[in-house]
Amino acid sequence: MELYTEIQINAPPERIWRILTDFAGFPQWNPFIRRASGKPENGEKLEVYLQPEGAGGMTVRPIVLKSEPGRELRWRGHLLLPGLFDGEHIFIIEPLVAGGVRFIQREIFTGLFVPFLAHKLNTETRRGFEDMNHALKLLAEGEN
Repeated sequence: MELYTEIQINAPPERIWRILTDFAGFPQWNPFIRRASGKPENGEKLEVYLQPEGAGGMTVRPIVLKSEPGRELRWRGHLLLPGLFDGEHIFIIEPLVAGGVRFIQREIFTGLFVPFLAHKLNTETRRGFEDMNHALKLLAEGEN
């Protein structure tokens, strides 16, 4: 199962990257990823607390799979044991010819529990992605 969201942001890729990787600042602006710690570098382990508005939260400890400054941040984590409920979270910053960026937030879910959680993922988690995208847009464009 995959979730996919995108938003156009009128800000340079470097600004989006700076905000996205400033984990210490997440509690001040991010309505979905409430807290994150670790280094957004290839192979590093993060600690990420996710809580969509009005829903329960969970802590995951993913490994960074790809960290390409100004372009892409990707990590993979799992709930309890690998194979039960795994998620590969992907942030893509795509520069637009006319200026600004297309910010894409995706997650690919695999594992035995995915069918049982599909409804929550399609509602609560998708809402969390969209809320975060809008908050990132407001913050990044507000720095203009």
